[in-house]
Amino acid sequence: MSSESLPVSVVTGGAGFLGSHLVDLLLSRGHRVIIIDNLVTGSTENIGHLAGNQRVTFIRQDVTEYLFISGPVHYVWHFASPASPIDYLELPIQTLKVGSLGTHKALGLAKEKGARFLITSTSEVYGDPLVHPQTESYWGNVNPIGPRGCYDESKRFAEALVMAYHNEHQLDTRIVRIFNTYGPRMRIKDGRVVPAFVSQALTGEPITIFGDGRQTRSFCFYSDLLEGIYRLMMVEHPTQHLPVNIGNPHELTMVQFAEEIIRATGSTSKLSFQPLPQDDPKQRKPDITRARALLGWEPVVPLSEGLTSTIAYFRAKLGL
Repeated sequence: MSSESLPVSVVTGGAGFLGSHLVDLLLSRGHRVIIIDNLVTGSTENIGHLAGNQRVTFIRQDVTEYLFISGPVHYVWHFASPASPIDYLELPIQTLKVGSLGTHKALGLAKEKGARFLITSTSEVYGDPLVHPQTESYWGNVNPIGPRGCYDESKRFAEALVMAYHNEHQLDTRIVRIFNTYGPRMRIKDGRVVPAFVSQALTGEPITIFGDGRQTRSFCFYSDLLEGIYRLMMVEHPTQHLPVNIGNPHELTMVQFAEEIIRATGSTSKLSFQPLPQDDPKQRKPDITRARALLGWEPVVPLSEGLTSTIAYFRAKLGL
C-alpha cells in the first residue's frame, strides 16, 4: 500500500509525553502522521527516533495559530496542552489559550477536512470531587479562580466547544477524560507525582508527600491509556460523542504509592510531609463502566510492570 493511500492523522502536542507515544501507536497501525508542537512542554527527544521516517511530518507551530495542512486529513487528535501543575502554574495564560483558541483551531482543521476529531480532556474537570468514584455524568467541583483553575477551566471550556461543533456543524467528535497516567518520556521536573517520587527515590532524597498522604490517585500505564483512546476514536456508536473516562480504577493513597516506589527502586528514601496545596483533589478514581461497555476496554498492565519500565527510563535520564 502506498503512503498516499494511508489514513492521515494530525497530532497536536505530538512531541509531548502522551502525544509522542500516540504517534508511535498510529505508525504501528498504518497511519501517516503530522505532528504539530511548539515544544513549550514537548521535546524533540521524544520523536527523535522518527527522524527520516517518510510517514511522519513535524511542524513546529503554536496550535493557537491558524493550522494549514495541505492534502487530506482523516483524524485530528488534539493532545496539545500543558498538563502538569508546574507547567500550568507557570503558564496560566498559555494553558487557557491552548484549551480555548487551540481547540478552536484544531476543530476548524477537522471541519475543513471532514476529519474525525478527538480531544484529550482530563479528570481535572471533576475538580476536588464530591462524588466517588467519578462518573462521566458528574459535573464536578471546580474553583474557577483558584491556582488550578486555568487548567481545569480550559479543559471544561474545550469540552463545551467540542460539543458545540458536534451539535452545530455535525462534526464527528470524541471526548476522552484522562486520569493519572505514567510511563517513559515523562519529564523529571514536571511536577507530577510519578516523576517526582521516582526521581526522589532514585537519588535517595526524601519523598515529598503533600498533606497527610491519605489523598488517593489511580495510575494508568500509558500503553493502556492509548489503547483506550484509539478504540474511542475508531468506535462507531450513537453515544460516541459523549465523554469517556479512561484510567485505572485501582486506587492508592499517596503514602501507599510512595511505599510502592521505594520498594520498586530499592531506595532508602524516607517520607517528607509538606502542606497540601490549595484545591488539591482529595480523591481521584475513574468509574470506567462506560469504557468497558462502549470500547471493551480496561487496563491490563499491572502497576509493578509499568513502574519497572518507567523507573528504568528515569534511571537512564538521571545517569544512574
